[in-house]
Amino acid sequence: MDLGISGKKAIVCGASAGLGRGAATALAAEGVDVVIAARDPDRLKAAAQAIGAETGNEPKWVSADVTTDEGRTALLAACPAPDILINNAGGPPPGDFRTWSRADWIKALDANMLSAIDLIRQTIDGMIERRFGRIVSITSHMVKAPVGMLGLSNGARSGLTGFVGGVARDVAQYGVTLNNVLPGQFDTDRLKSNHRAFAAARSLDLEAARETFMRQIPARRFGDPREFGAACAFLCSAHAGFITGQNLLLDGGQFPGLL
Repeated sequence: MDLGISGKKAIVCGASAGLGRGAATALAAEGVDVVIAARDPDRLKAAAQAIGAETGNEPKWVSADVTTDEGRTALLAACPAPDILINNAGGPPPGDFRTWSRADWIKALDANMLSAIDLIRQTIDGMIERRFGRIVSITSHMVKAPVGMLGLSNGARSGLTGFVGGVARDVAQYGVTLNNVLPGQFDTDRLKSNHRAFAAARSLDLEAARETFMRQIPARRFGDPREFGAACAFLCSAHAGFITGQNLLLDGGQFPGLL
């Protein structure tokens, strides 16, 4: 299927690895002019080159921490009028909420809620003027099924989800959509880190811990970042203009509810 977005401009945050890189690769394969951002310039440059080798469409890259004003300014200077925005930032560490300070909460909110809202604020009016825009925020399946050890992530990402739901209804008439993608257990560095923390807390072997988590997934496997990227790309496509304000759960069937 031709997604109808060749020549569009996109910003993909957190794209040096994992889910962000999966999304950037899928968009580049569709002929989108992609600008990728992350903090580590070496990993980012390598990711851009690898995406270019695979798709024939190498993204531009900006080394920036998008959780800061300076990072967002640098990113938007490189792509001031994106048609597509993929919000993505690494989640805060797991732990016991009794140990989290106000500073821990503010850091989580800056990373996983407020930075995304600011990027939306700075790009959405241009999308409205052009009568086309696609904003996809990568959150977490924990928004629908929270667990205590990821409380910082649960709180910040749920706040972003509520914000997006309201704005999506206000701008749908202008051809601009906002959706959230809720990844479950995709085989990324972040997932491996969570599994190591789980194993260490229970004195388990890492592979035994990973097997424990895999058995919780009806698909009996962890997700592939490439299939995640394909789902993001479809939401950004010309064919997805009637999908907005939604939370697309990609978790291999792990969530047991209907809604």
